[in-house]
Amino acid sequence: MQNLKRIGRLRCSAVMTIALLQLVLVITAQAEAPWPDPERFRAAIEAFESEDREAPPPSGAIVGTGSSSMRFWSVGDRFDSDLSPLTVINRGFGGSVIHDVEIFLEPLVLKHQPRAVLIYEGDNDVAEGVPMQEILASYDRVQSRLDQLPSPPRVYWLAVKPSLARWSLWPQMQAVNDGLKERASRHPRITFVDVATPMLNEQGLPREDIFIADGLHMNAKGYDLWREALRPVLLPAELEFERAP
Repeated sequence: MQNLKRIGRLRCSAVMTIALLQLVLVITAQAEAPWPDPERFRAAIEAFESEDREAPPPSGAIVGTGSSSMRFWSVGDRFDSDLSPLTVINRGFGGSVIHDVEIFLEPLVLKHQPRAVLIYEGDNDVAEGVPMQEILASYDRVQSRLDQLPSPPRVYWLAVKPSLARWSLWPQMQAVNDGLKERASRHPRITFVDVATPMLNEQGLPREDIFIADGLHMNAKGYDLWREALRPVLLPAELEFERAP
C-alpha cells in the first residue's frame, strides 16, 4: 500500500514538474513573441556582405543603419551627399526593428570599425506592438556592445518619426523618443537627434507634403528636413576626425 502511495506521489510530482516546465516555456515564448524573426533578413545581410567583398568600404567611417527610412535615404546617393564631406556607409534594411540591428550588429556595423554610428529604429517596433521597455532594452544591448569595442564609437540615435500612416501610434512613439533622449542625456557618447519635430506642422500634425503616397515613407522634402536636423549636429562633432590622417 505504501509503495502505491509512493508511486502516486512520484507521479504527482512528475506531473507538477512537467506543468511547471510548460509554464516556463510559455512565459519564455511570450517574452520573445514581440519581436519578428530576424532570419527574414538573412538574404539582405548576405547581400551586404557580398557587396563589401566586391567593393570593401573604408574602415573608420560613419555607419548608418536602421529601417526603411534609413535605407531609402541612400537612393540617388542622397545619404552621401547630404552628409558630405563626411565618409558614410548606409546599411539600412527596410522593415527592420532594433532587435534586428542587435542580432546583425556584427555584419551591419562592427565589421566596419566605425568611428560613429547612426541608428534609426522604433517606427516598425511600435507598429509591431513591441512594448516600449522592450524596445529601449534592445537599444541598451546594442549600445552595450558598442561600448565594449576597443575604440567605442560615438552614437547618434535619430528620433522615431511621426507619419500620416501611423499617426494613431504617435503617443507610443513619443514615449520611445522620451526614453531614448533620457538615456542619451546620461551617456557621454550618445547624441539624440530630433528629426521628428521638424516633420510636424504648426498644429502639431504630420506635414502632408513630406511623404510619398503610402503616408509612411518620406519624399525628397522629408529627407531635406532630416538633413537640416542632422548636419548641424553631426558635422561639428565629426569633421575633426574626418580631417585626421
